[in-house]
Amino acid sequence: MHVKNLECSFCHREYEARGLHNVCTECGKPLLVRYDLKRIAKFVSRQALYARRADMWRYRELLPVRREDNIVTLGEGWTPLIHTKALGAALGVKELFVKDESLNPTQSFKARGMSVAVSMAKELGVKKLAAPSAGNAGAALAAYCAHAGLAAYLFMPRDTPRANVIECEVMGAHVTLMDGLITDCGAEVARRKETEGWFEVSTLKEPYRVEGKKTLGYEIAEQSSWTLPDVIIYPTGGGTGLVGMWKAFNELEQLGWISEKRPRMISVQAAGCAPIVRAFEAGSRFAEEVENAATVAAGLRVPKAIGDFLILDAIRESSGTAITVTDDELIEGAREMARTEGIFAAPEGGACVPALRKLLARGEVKPDEKVVLFNTGSGIKYLEAFEKTLKAHTPRAKPKSVLGPALRQ
Repeated sequence: MHVKNLECSFCHREYEARGLHNVCTECGKPLLVRYDLKRIAKFVSRQALYARRADMWRYRELLPVRREDNIVTLGEGWTPLIHTKALGAALGVKELFVKDESLNPTQSFKARGMSVAVSMAKELGVKKLAAPSAGNAGAALAAYCAHAGLAAYLFMPRDTPRANVIECEVMGAHVTLMDGLITDCGAEVARRKETEGWFEVSTLKEPYRVEGKKTLGYEIAEQSSWTLPDVIIYPTGGGTGLVGMWKAFNELEQLGWISEKRPRMISVQAAGCAPIVRAFEAGSRFAEEVENAATVAAGLRVPKAIGDFLILDAIRESSGTAITVTDDELIEGAREMARTEGIFAAPEGGACVPALRKLLARGEVKPDEKVVLFNTGSGIKYLEAFEKTLKAHTPRAKPKSVLGPALRQ
């Protein structure tokens, strides 16, 4: 076990690693796991990874679970980094790649974070976990709790994609549908968790989901022969993946596995819910909550992210940017990715395509740069959203006779 302690990401107060913690008791900001990287570097090398298991637990020493038998895994991670040549040709980018997280258990990147969070809950003796979710995080929590024999309590907006709700219910989670947004669901978890005996695993309100998400950064580095891309375009709701990758790159540099070079981190948000974009453009360290947030991309409908300053720090430190796309644009982006590459992306992943097109037009991304887009989940979970656009885009064909030419005469 190589965890030194937990550290507040804002005020840097330290906490003992083996206890149950949510956010910092001093400032209310997220806690992050700190490792003894010098010690790890002495006996783990990049070369040692090649013979390891093909999931995210190949980075075992850089994850917080102490005992092997407490790891709760369904085979998450080690998803493909696909060279999307046809999509790249359409956009004018030769080195265009898609990190396809739809191939995870429960068909989204949320599996990574929940695998670590549930593993640590098991190790620390937790029996009941609770979280708000707009869909994919809930499905992942339900699955990993079922696998671990723990109870999952989920609070979801009433208009959550039906596939996600059914998925959670079938896996035995206790699901409560609520009017409002994910922030309203989060407030209900916070209000009831003490009396109900739940441990809250909301985004960045416990220290371990981000540890699973950081393996995205490890994988991109390893799959790119330890040379990071020039640009990463990431659809941002709660932003744990972006925060996790930035943490991963810093850890890898301290291990001596990569250079100091970093990708420009680009946050994509829906026009109807863009707190990070607004804060970035205003030069603010924190983001104001968006009122009446609305977007068909459920994972992007996060009006206020607790890790807002961490997202904004990563964007600015990397000389990146933040950009919005409309719902029509992100759905069309997903359709374009599907037509050109056979990747049925979630609307969140689809948002990266119009974002890249806009950035190329502005000159903020160059055609000769290596660019990685993130598809965070499967379009299968959003059939209603795609069905509406298919009806709008498909011309009505004239009815054809079932009779042969001779019989029609």
